[in-house]
Amino acid sequence: MLKKMLYITNIILVFLLSCSGGGNDSEIIEEPQKIIPKNLSFTITISGSSTTNPGGDGSGNITCTATATDAVSYGFKVGSDAEIKKANGEFNYTCITEGLNEYVITVFAYSSTGNSISDFKKVAVFVTESGPQLVWSDEFNTDGAPDASKWGYDVGNGCPDLCGWGNGEKQYYTNRADNVKVENGILKIIAKKENYEGSEYTSVKLLTKGKFDFTYGRVDVRAKLPSGSGTWPAIWMLGANIDTVGWPICGEIDIMEHWGHNPSIVSSATHTTSCSGGCPNTKVGETTISDYATEFHVYSLEWTEHELNFIIDGNLKYSYKPTVKNSSNWPYFAPQYLILNVAMGGSWFSIDPNFTESVMEIDYIKVYQ
Repeated sequence: MLKKMLYITNIILVFLLSCSGGGNDSEIIEEPQKIIPKNLSFTITISGSSTTNPGGDGSGNITCTATATDAVSYGFKVGSDAEIKKANGEFNYTCITEGLNEYVITVFAYSSTGNSISDFKKVAVFVTESGPQLVWSDEFNTDGAPDASKWGYDVGNGCPDLCGWGNGEKQYYTNRADNVKVENGILKIIAKKENYEGSEYTSVKLLTKGKFDFTYGRVDVRAKLPSGSGTWPAIWMLGANIDTVGWPICGEIDIMEHWGHNPSIVSSATHTTSCSGGCPNTKVGETTISDYATEFHVYSLEWTEHELNFIIDGNLKYSYKPTVKNSSNWPYFAPQYLILNVAMGGSWFSIDPNFTESVMEIDYIKVYQ
């Protein structure tokens, strides 16, 4: 019995020595851990969709928004079209087939290790036979400064002719990259607290004056607004004849205005000779939007020879249509140009002393006729 035990022990020792020998000849290499995105969800918004017009307003414009845990980029496919990669999970598409047609939208969520998950939805979109045509747009797809062929700048504080830009504003408008840039498909207008050219704040005012103006049509601007008491972002228009006839004869259309000291309210307004500035009868449409600074919303204007319709996320919020139109209350028969800006402060409100910086983000701006 003892001999058998010694024999077995020797076999075990030989086996262990053979396994442990040459330990440096090979190493165990662990494969990198795969990261699989999860919780993928996405929504599809049809421009102008309503209870009575679920297929939209006939423009064919849709916006897809996707989110997923552990995703660093997204891809979108419409039917059998090529996949479009997007960094921010936002995708805009214009359907062009006339009538009411069904589209299959597929979204992919990619992780940092290249792994992905996907989902799809079907959506019915209506396109009118003579639907509006895109005549001008900027989707901010090139990083750097805004496209100089489309945008110019108002620079300064308005002095000496219109100090404070007529409203007691405190910012100095620049054309610096510190205050405006295009980054990852988004235009960013950055308002800052800093001493510059005698002012305590800087920001940017972009405008298409002398580069693009139009009469009648639809404007869509997808934007996320800045926050902070004292901020005053605006998406608006002025008559191209302002240098000849002056304001308010030229007419002003405020597609969107927001004041940081009244954070949940977004307004739309018109300014004419009959009613402008602090006029008690200024025509203003106010809408409550609580996530104005954390989510993108589409601010739209439909401008016809008869009325101005102000729309948010495809829903009509306010209309301006005087029963009897004249040069005093309806200057909106002539071309207007587009303006994007963030002002700081005004003659009737103050700026939070702790304010340092805030950003208005624009995903796109499109004009249809």
